[in-house]
Amino acid sequence: MFNINKLIISASIAASAALFMTACGGETSTSDASHTSATAASTAYANGKAVIDGGVFYPVVNGMTSDYAVDTQAESMTFSYGRTPTANELAAWDTDVTHIKLPPEGSGSVEEGEELYEAQCVMCHGDFGSGGGGYPSLSKGSGEELQKTLTNQRFDPDADGPSRFFGSYWPQASTMWWYIHDGMPHPKTKSLSVDETYALTAYMLNINEFSIDGEEVDDEYVLDREKFSKIVMPNVDGFEPEIRGENGIENVRAYFQVASNFGGQKVNPSERCMKDCLEPTAKATYISGTGISDFLPPMSTVRDLPKEEGGFDPKAAYESNCAMCHASYLAPGSSDWAGYTAKGIDKVYANGIAGTEGGMPAKGGSSLSDVEFKTVVDYLVSGK
Repeated sequence: MFNINKLIISASIAASAALFMTACGGETSTSDASHTSATAASTAYANGKAVIDGGVFYPVVNGMTSDYAVDTQAESMTFSYGRTPTANELAAWDTDVTHIKLPPEGSGSVEEGEELYEAQCVMCHGDFGSGGGGYPSLSKGSGEELQKTLTNQRFDPDADGPSRFFGSYWPQASTMWWYIHDGMPHPKTKSLSVDETYALTAYMLNINEFSIDGEEVDDEYVLDREKFSKIVMPNVDGFEPEIRGENGIENVRAYFQVASNFGGQKVNPSERCMKDCLEPTAKATYISGTGISDFLPPMSTVRDLPKEEGGFDPKAAYESNCAMCHASYLAPGSSDWAGYTAKGIDKVYANGIAGTEGGMPAKGGSSLSDVEFKTVVDYLVSGK
């Protein structure tokens, strides 16, 4: 939950690491007397520490946890399958990048990143990261200035809300580096080299108007591991609780013991409840019997949609939404379509509308209706 006074977001994701030890609710079952002690929910673990996310914990008693039986034999089982991975195998698997575990050595310039972006990213994320076609925006200007909008609230319809983009909202640049390297570009993930990832990250910093250690990330800037370690994101301290460092777990534990930290206002703070737990914070007021009812001429009650001017042009829709991919493969009228239409045109429609694992986004990432999209498919298959 967003805190307008502190410019923070409740980092409930941090608490999810312990959810496998917790459960919802607080009522004790009385259906079986032998289960009474097992179904008694506790707000603390066996070591006496409070449940990390502020919830409850059901201990295992006499082979039961709550109303569920536990396979106690499984706790003493051993396995003879598999082997300990080698150091090289672990290194190949451990590819994540964090604010503590920096990227590997390498470098890339903003200029190189822009070329890569234009070749492999712009068709989804738009010019200069502006977004489009259902894919997220990566920039809307200065990350430092847009970070100040995170306190904005839409108290009226015309008010500007918070701007949550990479430069303004993300607390660590390491997330961007790792995601580009591990998950982009769609659909050719893991195809970028370390240097190419540095270049694309440099370009992301450039379009978000960043400076690193007092130096502007301009068109000539070259990003490397040492410079990357000095990146300070505008919203680095914009989240709570503080999960960084050796006290992260205890910070989360303490945070969720105070309901007001995440918007909770309990009716009776000393008791747990399953319903009617919160005090109402707003009163609804209804106005009746007022307003204008005698209109001249009478107010229309017709609900017909306005007539569309001009017909739908599938060729224009293809050029706007599909040509960037289909100009080189399965172009309009291509004989290659025969391999796809053999199972029927309805199958082609369905795959296009839902998207495919081969990289085709749903409706090509467009906002076309199903009927319009099918018309574009017909144009692609026939070429006319």
